[in-house]
Amino acid sequence: MNKKTILSGIQATGNLTLGNYLGALNNWVEMQEEYDCYYMIADLHTLTIRNDPETLRKNTLELIALYVAAGLDPEKNTIFVQSHIPAHTQLSWVLNCYTYMGELNRMTQFKDKAAKHADNINSGLFTYPVLMAADILLYNADLVPVGEDQRQHLEITRDIAERFNSIYGETFKIPDAYIAKIGAKIMGLQNPTSKMSKSAPDPMDKILLTDTPDDIRKKFKKAVTDSENCVRYDREAKPGVSNLMGIYGIIKNKTMEEIEKEFEGQGYGTFKSAVAEAVVERLEPIQNKHNELLENPEKIKEIYEMGDQKAAEKANKLIKEVYKKVGLVI
Repeated sequence: MNKKTILSGIQATGNLTLGNYLGALNNWVEMQEEYDCYYMIADLHTLTIRNDPETLRKNTLELIALYVAAGLDPEKNTIFVQSHIPAHTQLSWVLNCYTYMGELNRMTQFKDKAAKHADNINSGLFTYPVLMAADILLYNADLVPVGEDQRQHLEITRDIAERFNSIYGETFKIPDAYIAKIGAKIMGLQNPTSKMSKSAPDPMDKILLTDTPDDIRKKFKKAVTDSENCVRYDREAKPGVSNLMGIYGIIKNKTMEEIEKEFEGQGYGTFKSAVAEAVVERLEPIQNKHNELLENPEKIKEIYEMGDQKAAEKANKLIKEVYKKVGLVI
């Protein structure tokens, strides 16, 4: 009954990568026994870029299936669709009125996204952090798992919540960052100095959770390394090898020292093959469960409707309190 609440979500913008799994989903599975977890499909956030409607609907349902296939128990976690809870946009509008332009101008992700989508720099891209703040504050989240690229968004969430509380009294819980016990920032296989991204244009740079075993082996075989031919961890001098070691270490639960010892005197060919097989073995049951769920759309609907109901109950309670405090008739 006294579990702390965690809120997180992933955008429905296409197939998840190995980076999404090892950096987020894998940790979420570990959290479900210890925390009261709310995991959303962040479909509203995807609207900042142009989407094919049918593809967005398909991605949303596939992402729910992947959540469950990766090990999230719908009975232990609240798995819901963001757009199904009107309180997200209701609170976002209220919070927009308590957020300053200067704060949003400082958001580095807006500048990054605007550069990538120069033909569609819309106001949603600019106010994205306010909707994210609403996502978090609606559920009285104690903790939010964030990577380095999201820390600014958590900071502005805290600032907005504290500002509102100072005006209207204690309303929002001030969230903290959740630091995973086992951190994982998985980099691209062709560009190991940049995070593995599902939007990467080069298919060889990323491992998708739905890649076939042969595709996975092919991608690891062609992964960028260096000319030393020595399995040694050094993020600066050997980013490619270090990235592969990080992947192998998480899956096999081994330290970098243990991996160095395991592959001492062996070349990159043997090492890459071992990493590939470890990934294939880990993803196989996830892929099987994912395919099983996709063949049963009624089960997917049952999962998100159960989560939507629980999420709505909590969110509606808070939005009524906020409306009342700002003077709206409810």
